[in-house]
Amino acid sequence: MLTEKHIVIIGGDARQLEIIRKLSTLDAKLSLVGFEQLDDGFVGATKEQIANIDFSTVDAIILPVSGTNQQGEVDTVFSNETITITEEQLKATPTHCIVYTGISNTYLDECLHQSKRKLVKLLERDDIAIYNSIPTVEGTVMMAIQHTDITIHGSTVAVLGFGRVGMSVARTFAALGAKVKVGARESEHIARITEMGFTPFDIKDIVHQVSDVDLCINTIPAKIVTANVLATMPTNALIIDLASKPGGTDFRYAEKRGIKALLAPGLPGIVAPKTAGQILANVLAQLLLQD
Repeated sequence: MLTEKHIVIIGGDARQLEIIRKLSTLDAKLSLVGFEQLDDGFVGATKEQIANIDFSTVDAIILPVSGTNQQGEVDTVFSNETITITEEQLKATPTHCIVYTGISNTYLDECLHQSKRKLVKLLERDDIAIYNSIPTVEGTVMMAIQHTDITIHGSTVAVLGFGRVGMSVARTFAALGAKVKVGARESEHIARITEMGFTPFDIKDIVHQVSDVDLCINTIPAKIVTANVLATMPTNALIIDLASKPGGTDFRYAEKRGIKALLAPGLPGIVAPKTAGQILANVLAQLLLQD
């Protein structure tokens, strides 16, 4: 149980509601910042303004999956207020306080470095990434159906990257009858792609591999679908970029060529916020109980 643990949950979307429910059942003392428009009542949870939080009593801070922007501002769908995390707030917490976020940036990293507090980036964990690949793939299939006039069955699909998401994407589209080719860098990934029955190619050869695709799905968080790549891609192809912002596609040139390119990070929170929230809640509960 998390009895007597004071946890501050700051901002976020519907996924945070599952986290609140889970931690509430574990008897944590919850302070909710950026939830004044939320009608639900949770046992042991109190809505607060960030200025009223006594950070000297805080054992953990939970930020949204998106973390903060470079000004320290936190997104929230349940408030119209601007909520900012500062280095001074973090320095006021006990030394054992841990900050949990989905992803981080230079602003948040520097705040945690200067305050000497531990930062846990949840989306870098294998368990969360693998669980999240399920709603990510379902959302990708949905987008492919919505934005094309052909069936997935029989289409040619290029998946860029063979990490935790790329593997699930490739397997699902192949199961739906697509001809799937997968681009990767590592030799062991090429071997696994071959073993799983997909057509492998070295990502360096991407220019020659996308000339016949109906759908290109990028999972690599780097500029990989460049103007040179787009120049060889059919104009009726669809690009779904699953990499974190700003994605790995030259969206300006894609628009110039008339290729529809969609940036779709954070699909779990869009297509299945309840499931995505439960994934985060279960892992967070384990981590908080351990700490």
